[in-house]
Amino acid sequence: MTDETTPHAIPHAIPRPAPLTGLRVLDLATLFAGPLAATMLGDFGAEVVKIEHPTKPDPSRGHGPSKNGIGLWWKLLGRNKRTITLDLSKPGGRSTLLRLAAGADVLIENFRPGTLEKWDLGWPELSAANPRLILTRVTGFGQFGPYAHRPGFGTLAEAMSGFAAITGEPDAPPTLPPFGLADSIAGLATAYAVMTALAARDRTGEGQVVDMAIIEPILTVLGPQPIWYDQLGHVQERTGNRSANNAPRNAYRTADGNWVAVSTSAQSVAERLMCLVGRADLIDEPWFATGADRAAHAGILDEAVGTWIAARTRTEVLAAFEKAEAAVAPIQDVTDVMADPQYQALDTITTLPDPDLGPLRMQNVLFRLSSTPGAIRWAGRAHGADTERVLGELGLTPAELTALREEGAV
Repeated sequence: MTDETTPHAIPHAIPRPAPLTGLRVLDLATLFAGPLAATMLGDFGAEVVKIEHPTKPDPSRGHGPSKNGIGLWWKLLGRNKRTITLDLSKPGGRSTLLRLAAGADVLIENFRPGTLEKWDLGWPELSAANPRLILTRVTGFGQFGPYAHRPGFGTLAEAMSGFAAITGEPDAPPTLPPFGLADSIAGLATAYAVMTALAARDRTGEGQVVDMAIIEPILTVLGPQPIWYDQLGHVQERTGNRSANNAPRNAYRTADGNWVAVSTSAQSVAERLMCLVGRADLIDEPWFATGADRAAHAGILDEAVGTWIAARTRTEVLAAFEKAEAAVAPIQDVTDVMADPQYQALDTITTLPDPDLGPLRMQNVLFRLSSTPGAIRWAGRAHGADTERVLGELGLTPAELTALREEGAV
């Protein structure tokens, strides 16, 4: 487990407070982009308070496998967050949120557009309570436009963006990812947006609204498809594991039934690979000189590489590729990932103690900083575990807490 006084895998660093220490974040969001952004901020020292409905917890607590009735996904997504409950539709819940917002730097929410306004908690009310607040709104389609009020999830973004259309084999249906791809990309983009807005606040002294539509960041990672279409009318098609930009590029099966992925984005790597598999003669072909032309002859190249790999075990293939300085990686499932020596060296999967489940292994913080490292201080906590403490720190008296409970606001 890493901590704020032990630099994460960086030798000779001088320990300092985490870079976002002192930043206060209110996480009102659910499933999954908004909460992930808050997690990223918490990993680097921000004080994150997760606010959930008193009787309707964040659905991620019940997503996926659980152990002893405890959702494991929540342990990851809820890490470094204190948890409280508030019903924002109740007067007491509304007034308490405004008090929390007055001392916060960032509020992240993903209600449908108009929901906060329905509770009189829109930007006018929040900015009046705290002119320096960054209100971060994460929705499927953004705050305006013809789709703004539709329910939106990452799956819809994966479909709308063009991702599914180019994923899969050419003669097979479009393929959706088996995990929250668009949500995860949007979560990372939201954390970046928050930091950008905070940098602007350092200059202007004023907060602002971040409008993050989950359908947009995935378009960025899909690359130049819009400009290709705009300038050439080009529509990218499904190519399976092959690429239209270079070859050989595919997944190949080894003699012991494993799979490896090969890439030749650089011309020099492609040439070294053909020498390795005994087909140096192909390097002299006129079409071998560019990635696109090699891709047009992918069948010939796949046959050469695939035949060579199929005659060897995965261990033999990986060793030979490394010696030849050709690019290869084993296709791993999570069992392999947990034992991979490179991930182990980076402490990518780290271990931390948890009062509910004992030692937990999960992904570590996203990157390493040499002098102000991030840290996982605790895994996701129970629903409402910190309500009394957080609201007590806010200045609420025992009588006020009792009134909130009687109203059903906490």
